[in-house]
Amino acid sequence: MSEPVIESMIEVGSHLADAVKRAYREGVPTIITRDGKQEAVVIGIEEYRQLRRLVDEAEDSWLNTLADEAERAGTAGSATLEDMAAVLRHEEC
Repeated sequence: MSEPVIESMIEVGSHLADAVKRAYREGVPTIITRDGKQEAVVIGIEEYRQLRRLVDEAEDSWLNTLADEAERAGTAGSATLEDMAAVLRHEEC
């Protein structure tokens, strides 16, 4: 990944198509700031999909570890993997 371009919301707003092209074609993310604080980033769709896959894999691994630990501990009434995933997805909203 290339070094990101950092621009204010106003700058990006005046040429959003350029930021999208830069992300998609060149793999250069644009970090968007407001009042000097970084608030968002424009990245290409493939990079987003790859990051989403990594997050999903990490979440699945973590949930499996929790389920394995609960099973080994023999904890009565422990939640299923599906229950834990539902709770996490609900918290993301």
